Amino acid sequence: MKVCSYKGLSVVIMLRDEHCPPHAHVDSGAWSARFKFSFWHNGVELWDVVPLSRRPPIAVLEGLRQSLRETVHLRRARRIWWTRLQTACLDNQWWDGDSNEVAVMREVTNATFRIGSAYYEPEENKTLLALIGAQEGVEIEL
Repeated sequence: MKVCSYKGLSVVIMLRDEHCPPHAHVDSGAWSARFKFSFWHNGVELWDVVPLSRRPPIAVLEGLRQSLRETVHLRRARRIWWTRLQTACLDNQWWDGDSNEVAVMREVTNATFRIGSAYYEPEENKTLLALIGAQEGVEIEL
């Protein structure tokens, strides 16, 4: 499903055989790119471009990234991903309560909990995390 467009290129969420992490696709015919997005922060990052030999100018890729990062577009991408795939791709990762972020290869402390489940609320544009062993979950307003 189409999320947005930039200079005639469509940014889309594929709905068949998709996998984590959440991402959007752009296919120019000569090259394809994927951009990762998240359900716990508002960043968007270029994931990959193939074939690398036909990679477009950095300005085009950055324009696509910034377009997807716009609040209305990122919210639409999340809504499509969540509605069709029913995952925020956060289950079984670690949440660091001290830094309020998904922990990557960090020491487990008394403020670090495994994410048991994550639920995205499209109408509110927020993610709810159920943390294993924590008294309370986490609500992330995006």
